[in-house]
Order: sequence, then C-alpha cells, then structure tokens
Amino acid sequence: MKTKGYVIDLKNKSAAELNNELVAAKKELFNLRFQNATNQLDNTARIKEVRKNIARIQTIITQKQRAAN
Repeated sequence: MKTKGYVIDLKNKSAAELNNELVAAKKELFNLRFQNATNQLDNTARIKEVRKNIARIQTIITQKQRAAN
C-alpha cells in the first residue's frame, strides 16, 4: 500500500523536516484549490489526497510531541 510507506517515511523524519513537509503540502493544497476555482485542474481527487496527507503529517507531529513529554 502506498500510504503505509508514506507514513513510515514521515515517522523517520525529524520535527523540522515534518514542518517543512507540512508547509509544502499546504502550499500545494492552496495551488490546487486555485486551479480548481479557475477550471484548470484535471485531477480533482488530488485535493482530497493532499488534505489527507496534511492530516497524516499533523498526526505524526502530535505523536512525536507527546512522546517527547
């Protein structure tokens, strides 16, 4: 499964790398929404996928913070 590999990769990253990944995903989501609003987006399912990836990144950040405390 593709998502399991992605989550494993996220768990191996540091907090700074996760924050960079989160910022990049949010920028991508903004661009996808902009393209969708201007009818330039071909694959609308990508919006849902990026939103879920943002949630995955935030979950792992939270898990690492709780484990540190």
